[in-house]
Amino acid sequence: MNTNTLRNRSEIPDEYKWDIESMYSDVEDVNADLDYAISRSEELMALKGRILENGDKLLSSIELYLDGIRHLEKALVFAHMKHDEDNADAFYTELNDRCSSFSSRFMANVSFFIPEILSSDAEVVRSYISEVPGLKTYEFMLEQLLSRKEHTLTDEQEHILASLSEVFDAPDEIFSVLNDVDMTFGEITDDSGNSVPVTHGNFTMLLESENRDVRRDAYYSLYEVYKKHNNTIATAYNYNVKQSVILSRLRHYDSVLHSALSSDRIPLSVYDNLIKAVHDNLPHVHKYYRLRKRVLNIDDMRMYDVYKPLCKPEGMSFTFDEAVELCLKALEPLGEEYTTILRKGLTEEHWVDIYENKNKTSGAYSFGSYDSYPYILMNFHGELRDVFTLIHESGHSMHSYFTRHTQPYVYGSHSIFTAEVASTVNETLLIRYLLDNVESTELKKHLINFYIDEFKSTVIRQTMFAEFEKFAHDTVENGGTLTAELLNSTYDELNRAYFGDALGEDDMIQYEWSRIPHFYRDYYVYQYATGYSAANAIANRILNEGQKAVDDYLRFLSSGDSDYPIELLKIAGVDMSTTEPVASALSTFAEMIDELDEMMK
Repeated sequence: MNTNTLRNRSEIPDEYKWDIESMYSDVEDVNADLDYAISRSEELMALKGRILENGDKLLSSIELYLDGIRHLEKALVFAHMKHDEDNADAFYTELNDRCSSFSSRFMANVSFFIPEILSSDAEVVRSYISEVPGLKTYEFMLEQLLSRKEHTLTDEQEHILASLSEVFDAPDEIFSVLNDVDMTFGEITDDSGNSVPVTHGNFTMLLESENRDVRRDAYYSLYEVYKKHNNTIATAYNYNVKQSVILSRLRHYDSVLHSALSSDRIPLSVYDNLIKAVHDNLPHVHKYYRLRKRVLNIDDMRMYDVYKPLCKPEGMSFTFDEAVELCLKALEPLGEEYTTILRKGLTEEHWVDIYENKNKTSGAYSFGSYDSYPYILMNFHGELRDVFTLIHESGHSMHSYFTRHTQPYVYGSHSIFTAEVASTVNETLLIRYLLDNVESTELKKHLINFYIDEFKSTVIRQTMFAEFEKFAHDTVENGGTLTAELLNSTYDELNRAYFGDALGEDDMIQYEWSRIPHFYRDYYVYQYATGYSAANAIANRILNEGQKAVDDYLRFLSSGDSDYPIELLKIAGVDMSTTEPVASALSTFAEMIDELDEMMK
């Protein structure tokens, strides 16, 4: 299929779309689940003031609460994914809004539930757990709730906040519509002399062009648009951070960072140590960019030159079917059960929405409800990078698959801190497989270069994002305002520090922060870097220790949210409360740069 032409959604053959309709055969079934969720919340409301009378009442209350959320979640996920297929589709935009409204209504109805549990003596709750066998399943959930006691407000206050949940999502929604629907980035002439639209889906591919004019034109075509909307996006982000600061203070957290990390018991030192470790290794990053400048033979290297492969052998394009087969081959160390399940999902059950279409949400993700397939959205263009995207999102989906087939609904999800491990183990196994089976020196150079760039994007760049995000939150927490000028200048300074003096002056990179959707999820991006570091250690165990390491890893994948992330990762043999995993990963990064430097001389 020709993926250079951006088609309407209706023009994409069904065989290339995810089978999302298996969730609901009729939209009325979505409405039925929404109504059911509200009815369960109303049944729970009837127990208000009495849920701690005895252990049986507590058990019934928990089951009503979770049953309602389970049906609500399924409807929300379906509407969200249908909306992502085509952000301009008015019907699914309305359905998505309707689901959000029902969610707010549900959360307002049940807003008393957690405060009422926390109003009790913790020992009373623990005595009920020992008396009522059915409560044993919910012991970890209840202990997590009890640990949040000092950060939970009164019944009335929680009700107010729950009623405002839709409003709190406004900055993210505004950015999403602006970014994925209203903003278009013009057309440029590609390598073949064809006029092509610049899109979120093909931007990186255009920056990898052999033709510097194509790279420059794509770069300016995109960032001129972000420059034009700079003040609007800065305003949206400013209020996104402001509401996070207000909410964290209302809940008596020391900071938004404290709020973001405390629920998973991630030590604050993990965040600070990551930034420090990367700063200590910036000389290696700078060496890499000097190497790029030398090999590309560009006196005035710019940001639009940093994605071009240093060498690119023939035969590095893939059909989707070829990408699937390559991924499955690379994942063979994880065992037959893992690869058999994944093959069926990718080829028979249609987990993946493969190709880009007009108004489709940019980027890639793995998503789904506890009762659905673990779906994957991506925009496949046949590049090696797309193979890595597929294997990355497949890691998320397989994590969800094992968790949902092992854990009860209450623990059927996983934190971002652990989720990024599952995706990056897959990426690491793929690059190791490719390097072990390399057929030529040129191909080996290309793969090492690709590995370095993937590492740079996942660890170095995401840590730069993390440092920018911390600056933004610190600014607002100290009474400041995030103006476009302040955000631009700060991002520009960070970019200079991380990339070094090999790059020439650039008047557009200061706007890059404004196209990063993850900034609307507080302190999300650092987990890519910690996840990559943990995954590096786990992949080493799998490849060096064999079945014991695989068994440990599959137990980790099956554990869901049944414990805190640091403890769950210990199952797979990694202790992220120490600095060792990040230091080891950065050491590997430095070694790869040295090896490529020698090969390129």
